[in-house]
Amino acid sequence: MRIALLQIPPVANGSREALIELESAAKAAAAQGADILITPEMFLTGYNIGIDKIRLCAEPLTGGMMQDAGEIARQHGIALVTGFAERSGDAIFNTAVFIEPSGKPSAHYRKTHLYGDVDKTQFAPGDQLCRPFPYKGWTIALTICYDIEFPEVARHLAIGGADLILVPTANMKPYDSVATRLVPARAQENTVYVAYANYIGSEPPFDYCGQSCLCGPDGEDIARAGTEAAILYGDVSKQELASLRQTATHLADIQANLYQLRVKETSENEQ
Repeated sequence: MRIALLQIPPVANGSREALIELESAAKAAAAQGADILITPEMFLTGYNIGIDKIRLCAEPLTGGMMQDAGEIARQHGIALVTGFAERSGDAIFNTAVFIEPSGKPSAHYRKTHLYGDVDKTQFAPGDQLCRPFPYKGWTIALTICYDIEFPEVARHLAIGGADLILVPTANMKPYDSVATRLVPARAQENTVYVAYANYIGSEPPFDYCGQSCLCGPDGEDIARAGTEAAILYGDVSKQELASLRQTATHLADIQANLYQLRVKETSENEQ
């Protein structure tokens, strides 16, 4: 299966511009035989646009942005992973959606680990990790940006059966090491493929660092972008995955009875 990752600057003029860019990228990726195109975090709205704009552009899953994105997927016969500000009742979530080539969404995920003030002032946290879902013989899961920096997230998804983790992101300088160290580690320690699609350019004060990548289950790069606009392509193989899982047995060798995760409470003397 072929994966395409879109790396471009954030949109400046809202969802209409984003949909034009999405249509162009979907057409190009489909022409290259890609089965899935992944865009950066909150691609349809922009990420660091401020709470007022977020409130104005937020839509439900059944809103116009998702309908238009679904039509793009259907027109070009390619699955899309893209994100937007999702309104649900009084809450707004940072949401990624997997849209089938039929144009219908088959999975969506609300970002659970919120990064800094920009996330915490704009969004409510999701309350559950993605449930891995099937596509073309693969088991896929979604995370968003900061989520993949927590090893527990990728481990949970891998234990749940994920072969491939798709990560729309908006990672900024000076945190290049997320793409160069943490993403390959998440792939290798869980024997899964990880696809990480980032922005370049800026949404002040953030300067995005690119480095979009597809990492194999051995932690090696299959494809990696630099800091220029690109559509990045890479192929994933079930045969290679099965072969590596015969020798890299981390998941099979987990001693779950030894681990208990507990967040330490901070005392007044430590503050």
